Amino acid sequence: MKKEYIIAGNWKMHKTVKETIDFVEALEEKVAALPQNEAVEILVCPPFTSLCAITGKSQKIKTGAQNLHFEEKGAFTGEISPLMLAGLVDYVLIGHSERRHIFKETDEDINKKIKTALNHGFHPVLCVGETLDEREAGKTLSTIQTQLDQGLEGLGVEAIKKVVIAYEPVWAIGTGRTASPQQAREAHAFIREILKKKIDSPAAAEDTRILYGGSVKPSNSYDLLSQQDVNGALIGGASLKIDDFFAIIQDAYKLVDE
Repeated sequence: MKKEYIIAGNWKMHKTVKETIDFVEALEEKVAALPQNEAVEILVCPPFTSLCAITGKSQKIKTGAQNLHFEEKGAFTGEISPLMLAGLVDYVLIGHSERRHIFKETDEDINKKIKTALNHGFHPVLCVGETLDEREAGKTLSTIQTQLDQGLEGLGVEAIKKVVIAYEPVWAIGTGRTASPQQAREAHAFIREILKKKIDSPAAAEDTRILYGGSVKPSNSYDLLSQQDVNGALIGGASLKIDDFFAIIQDAYKLVDE
């Protein structure tokens, strides 16, 4: 079966509105030179302030939000409602390690957000991954299992099929350290097996896209993307540099044509 990829940029708290527009326009020009291929999806997740400015600006580049609140409205100062994202994004990142560890989001919070995203027609990107302490203690797989079980709690089979999973080992995010292709392959294969049991359909679970995130850059992207159960990348720092981001996109194009 031919693989499909998502190459996603998580810009975190970077880029002004003007910088975002300039970046997307320049990336659109580069992507336009590539052959038409629906097997590669390109996604950028800028700060909330930039979403209106780039929505609909490109036919080839989709947009995602970095977060959302699980309530539609209310006294939640500083939060963003799913109603405010309607018509602006296709995807929503949920459960990124920075949300878990800096902002203390729990698996219960993340589960509520996933349900809200699905109810409003967005594709959630559920981020899972272990800390360095958990990896060194041999708890990588049990941590992933818990985060998936609790994150997907209460979802039916059809809902789970709409969720994208991003495996992001916390020790590799923004550190310059990257999981080896073998480490990524093992974690992704484990996630795929969990999904097969939850969806109760090996074929449907094979269609679920599982992204790798954690210091992805042009020097390692081809090797990571070529692994069997890796269906793309969620990229931080390298997605802020247009040449680096485009180089990773090119790697995905090469792989779908092989």
